[in-house]
Amino acid sequence: MKIYNSMTRQKEEFIPADGKNVKMYACGITVYDLSHIGHARQAIVYSMIADYLRYRGYNVRYVRNYTDVDDKIIKRANELGKNALDFSKEQIKETEIDMENLHVSKADVFAKASENIQNIIDFVQELINKGHAYVAENGDVYFDVRSFPSYGKLSNRNVDDMKNGVRIEIEPWKRDPIDFALWKSAKPGEISWDSPWGQGRPGWHIECSAMILNNLGETIDIHGGGKDLIFPHHENEIAQSESLTGKTLAKYWSHCGLIKINGEKMSKSLGNSLTIRDALEKYNYEVIKYVMFSKHYTSDIDLLDNDFNLAENHMYYFYNSIGNMLEYIKNNKNENITSIRKDDISEDIIPDFIKYMDDDFNTAGALANLHSIFKYVNNIMKQTKQDTIVENANTLQNILNKIREAYGVLGLFNQEPKIFVHELKKKYLKKLDLDEDFIEEQVKRRTKAKEEKNYELADKIRNDLDEKGIILMDSKTGTNWNIKSLFNLQI
Repeated sequence: MKIYNSMTRQKEEFIPADGKNVKMYACGITVYDLSHIGHARQAIVYSMIADYLRYRGYNVRYVRNYTDVDDKIIKRANELGKNALDFSKEQIKETEIDMENLHVSKADVFAKASENIQNIIDFVQELINKGHAYVAENGDVYFDVRSFPSYGKLSNRNVDDMKNGVRIEIEPWKRDPIDFALWKSAKPGEISWDSPWGQGRPGWHIECSAMILNNLGETIDIHGGGKDLIFPHHENEIAQSESLTGKTLAKYWSHCGLIKINGEKMSKSLGNSLTIRDALEKYNYEVIKYVMFSKHYTSDIDLLDNDFNLAENHMYYFYNSIGNMLEYIKNNKNENITSIRKDDISEDIIPDFIKYMDDDFNTAGALANLHSIFKYVNNIMKQTKQDTIVENANTLQNILNKIREAYGVLGLFNQEPKIFVHELKKKYLKKLDLDEDFIEEQVKRRTKAKEEKNYELADKIRNDLDEKGIILMDSKTGTNWNIKSLFNLQI
């Protein structure tokens, strides 16, 4: 298995420090508002990585944090007239509801800054003792960046160039403008805790270092987060942790790509910030996951209006096929006959899935492979030879079991096919301003017209429905209908 390491900027063989035991940490959400689709992607990606590692036999301890003490949280809580920690708890509950509705696998530990204050204070004090941090006159504590010679190794930045090339907080108490806050002295209207340096609260970066040390130890295997965290957040984590322990913080640094909406960075001021809640009102959670997995996790995603519609097309095709498979199996399975087809496609489903996923969790490749699998499945179901029909049913059951085993790791194909298909049809009928009763009535009219050999009327009904976005399919058992825009992958 190979993983892209942001530190070395190349794929590397994944070799955990402790055999099959994997320590993994991913930076979570600053809970000052409802979570957006970018948070969804990051949560989906790192739960997928943890789930896949478990599937491959690793024992994973996955820790994820909530930043529940922060400038933005305090500002929003003050605007609402609420206690900052009470406000954070409310927002965490809302986030957990969204993640549950997204069916994102939970981390083993959800660490919170507010519950690790003493760990943070002890961490900062030890940095002071080691000469890597200092207490300013106003009670702030800063990390001395120049005391850590390899600062900038993750983001590939030079310390001496930072004053000109990077926005730096200008604070009069710093010895050097590039130093960053470990502990912030209390200000009016802010939540604070007692510390050896007076009342105050943690800086942003220190919480992750302290929580990693407390929950996972001095060195972990995988540290994940969004690309936007490489600098300064992850760079500062490295400086703090490695200055304290003298050991490498993480063997593999993993960074998830960012999301834009129609070419622009998500922003409330631009009115293009898509919350998880809004996305779930519009789309099935597996459709959202399909969109996220259709690009490699390290790539940025520019969400266009059509992306979710295209994902609905794909998922409709897959679920419609699964529904047909189940029906075929039910009608043709014989417990006394166990033979199955010998073919490369069904034999390769799981090996191919592992091949893609072992290559830096290439979900896009794994999803693309589904199309050849389902094309094969649908060809099997079209065959009418009676002497192979039971064997075909056994083969379909074998393929379905393997699809569910492999792609279940990605959280796909866990729903009842008939319900998934029906709900999506309902959604698209609403867009077309049609209802099922009307369509069924037209199908009956057409059937009667054909029986009466009124082929002109039958053709007119078909054409009228086609113009309205409905496609008709005749078979020996009768006429079925479907929504043309959803069915186009299957034509």
